[in-house]
Amino acid sequence: MMHNRFMAAGRAAAGIVLAAVMLAGLSVASARAATNIERVVSPGGIEAWLVREPAVPLVALDFAFAGGANEDPIDKPGLASMVAGLIDEGAGDLDANAFHEKLEEHAIELAFSAGRDHFRGSLRTLGTNRDLAFDLLRLSLTAPRFDEPAIERIRTQILSDLRRSATSPNEIASERWWEEAFPLHPYGRPVHGTVDSIPRVGADDLRTYAKRVFARSQLKIAIVGDIDAATAGAVVDRVFGALPEKPELAPVADVKPAGLGQRIVIDLDVPQAVIVFGGEGVSRKDPDFFPAFIVNHILGGGSLSSRLYREVREQRGLAYGIWTGLAPLAHTALITGSTATRADRTADTLAIVEHELQRLADNGPTLEELTKTKSYLIGSYALSFDTSTKIAAQLVQIQLDGLGINYITRRNGLIEGVTLADTQRAARRLLGGKMLYTVVGRPQGVTSTSTKGSGG
Repeated sequence: MMHNRFMAAGRAAAGIVLAAVMLAGLSVASARAATNIERVVSPGGIEAWLVREPAVPLVALDFAFAGGANEDPIDKPGLASMVAGLIDEGAGDLDANAFHEKLEEHAIELAFSAGRDHFRGSLRTLGTNRDLAFDLLRLSLTAPRFDEPAIERIRTQILSDLRRSATSPNEIASERWWEEAFPLHPYGRPVHGTVDSIPRVGADDLRTYAKRVFARSQLKIAIVGDIDAATAGAVVDRVFGALPEKPELAPVADVKPAGLGQRIVIDLDVPQAVIVFGGEGVSRKDPDFFPAFIVNHILGGGSLSSRLYREVREQRGLAYGIWTGLAPLAHTALITGSTATRADRTADTLAIVEHELQRLADNGPTLEELTKTKSYLIGSYALSFDTSTKIAAQLVQIQLDGLGINYITRRNGLIEGVTLADTQRAARRLLGGKMLYTVVGRPQGVTSTSTKGSGG
């Protein structure tokens, strides 16, 4: 869950200013600027990557700690997500109201989220307010209050969201896919928790999680904006220096998805059937990652240009959209996909998906597909760096993936170097195995192929 607070001095004026400054960054923040990355080591020994952008009086800071929902206790999934929703609900001497008044009055944006592997946060502020912004971030991480009124308010919001999700075919299909693919593993637990687990989370659980996960040794930081290296180093120590050196993380085993070759149908009275599918992928550091990246784009990652979109949507009108994506996580690697179709056409849609997966696995892409895809992926990369916000987020992800500080300058060359033989090999590897399918709805002519999960 992403927990955002974007507010403005005078309730509106400063927010408009900050938004305008962020938009102005479109014209000055670019892939070229993002390649000028400085490795900053603070006086306290904490590393951060810095991109100076003096043309925009905005500072963006992104960070990530190792340990996300995979650090939730087995009986309390959703703990990390709940922490993300609460660490800016009062900190230090400031209760929730006072804390948010500071954010409002000075147009400061704080956001926190918990994914499967990492706990992430971001800060956006005008340069004139950066000292206060950094202090508020520091308090959130080092002295969150976790007051009972705030806990109950956020708990109520989360439970309301979970009850809505319980009737969403998309959410049901996704959650069931992860549960079946990773039984008895943290990846199989719902990131946002359940209506049974969230009421069990208390203030002590929240404090314990923050104490165990928020530490310096596995922290990744990126700073973008009107700030120099010396100041950035001082900021890093100011915000993160008081955290423990090492986290106290529970071990998480590497794992491969289970249930491959199965189809699980979950009965739900809705007009359409939602299909989620996935199988083994390719890790981020695997030599076949970029060939697999290209294959995925051709299959279903390229939106309107993909084979699945063309066959399912354009040729037969079976769905409004269909997609696939690579998910290289810390302890597994996946290819996943999803679509929704009419109940009476579910069998047709599944047959087409399976046919296209096998056809691409057997024959690989065409030379024309490879050429067009490489051109698109190289030409569009700059759009990942057209704002300070995007640059900061990308730099943190590059650090999490362990790709090196010069990755941005190397990336397009790695794509250009992929050959047709590379993609043929990657297609066989990525798509030649079996997939796990979850189908939610009342699909005609489609039944479970496993004794598990034939009901809701």
